[in-house]
Amino acid sequence: MGAHGEHDMGHTVAGWTGSVVVILGSAVAGVALVAGSVPGLWAGGLVVALGAVAAWLLHVAGRGKPTGPRPPGQRHWRTPDPAGRHGHPDCLGCRLAGRRPARATPPARTAATAAAPAGDRS
Repeated sequence: MGAHGEHDMGHTVAGWTGSVVVILGSAVAGVALVAGSVPGLWAGGLVVALGAVAAWLLHVAGRGKPTGPRPPGQRHWRTPDPAGRHGHPDCLGCRLAGRRPARATPPARTAATAAAPAGDRS
């Protein structure tokens, strides 16, 4: 149990890496802005973009997490996501990677539903 009790804060390798790299890129861009350096601004923007790409690649490699809370045994930030390599439902990053996880199949029609006339169904 951590400082936040049973709440899943979402700490993952992908999240921490992306956050640190984006913060560094923002710092570079901020210093460049104060110094009046246009190439420095571009360099800071490039580092921010690289941070976003690094976080996405780590998420796709299974070092991120799906939307919502994780089971208590998987909440440590270094625990890999067992479903990460196959894709998460409703995850933009997984869709961008071309991963379409299997959706739940619609409920099967029962004999009573199939035999009822179309007007009698509710």
